[in-house]
Amino acid sequence: MKISKWTGVLAAVLAACASTSLAFQRIDASSLKPPPKKDTLRPVGFITPENLKTKIAQNEAVVIVDVRGPNAYSQSEKTIKGALHSKLRRVAYRLRELPRDKEVVTYCACPDDEAAAIAARALLSNGFKSVLVLKGGWNAWLQAGGPVQPRPR
Repeated sequence: MKISKWTGVLAAVLAACASTSLAFQRIDASSLKPPPKKDTLRPVGFITPENLKTKIAQNEAVVIVDVRGPNAYSQSEKTIKGALHSKLRRVAYRLRELPRDKEVVTYCACPDDEAAAIAARALLSNGFKSVLVLKGGWNAWLQAGGPVQPRPR
């Protein structure tokens, strides 16, 4: 009985010493890092259908990427002249062979160009320097009378 009584007293004394020694520790404020900032969405630029038509007419080196969803793409008979089609989630992988300084224009058939903006951000995050979203996407291109070609089968 005496041993267990002394063991309890010893444990209490050790706990008190440990808590008081921790209470007087100093923290070096220079070693504290501020909390990481939330990952903000990178802003993307837009190009009008008229400006893209001019680039195509002048044979400027521009890569056009169609990121329309599978249904919208398969239901359409045409794409923008010279456009490459890519699934949204694979766009950065699909274009990995291209030089990063080449101008890229993405487009979709979304009401607010959401998929094209996501694709543009993915390309910018993967080192592409100049990526623009076609303002109004596929529907604006058709309304502007931009050149189209038959969709590859």
